[in-house]
Amino acid sequence: MRVLTWNLYHGRAVPPAGRDLQDAFAATLSGWAWDVALLQEVPPWWPPALLGTDHDTALTSRNSLLPVRRALARRWPDVMRSSGGGANAILVRHGRIEARAKRRLRLRPERRVVHAIRWEGLWIANLHAQVHSDERAQADIDLAAESVRRWAGDAPVVLGGDFNVRRVHAAGFAHAGGHDVDHVLVRGLQPDRVEVPERGHLSDHAPVIVTLERNPVLDASG
Repeated sequence: MRVLTWNLYHGRAVPPAGRDLQDAFAATLSGWAWDVALLQEVPPWWPPALLGTDHDTALTSRNSLLPVRRALARRWPDVMRSSGGGANAILVRHGRIEARAKRRLRLRPERRVVHAIRWEGLWIANLHAQVHSDERAQADIDLAAESVRRWAGDAPVVLGGDFNVRRVHAAGFAHAGGHDVDHVLVRGLQPDRVEVPERGHLSDHAPVIVTLERNPVLDASG
């Protein structure tokens, strides 16, 4: 199973493109090999138009008067930046989502959430932790990990996203791979390889794809 994590930088490029890049991001995502995508800083109206048979979206910050924000952000994305509205999204490339869960982690200085899906017997969670403070980011990571462990019970778990720390730790999880502040953690799964695919000028974050295998020992024990 291939898990992709990518912060979309609110649908922007570096250097700024000066135009809406929804089609460019969608085409790039469709060109990579992945089964589940964990996306952060996603324009909230994008997930239904991106590749996948099913998706789950969790709104984060700056989403009041969203129709107005959407109109402005589609016309001037590099002016609106994060003010265009924010969301996290989980996309599955095949099959359907079996269950969903979400927990708010904080309201200040920005609203942060962890959300998760059950898919093909696994629980897969997406996190964008607080920025500019390792202490706050770690508090978000700890609460997210606790929440996902409770939702998942004994099932294998993936917890990925933009953790906003370069060295990440979460109780009960092993580090499967990452790049800079973007990581994939696992429980009951074995990492095989890590890739950083070419994304051109899209986003200020590199995408990370981690290939995972079920741990036969843990699967056999329940």
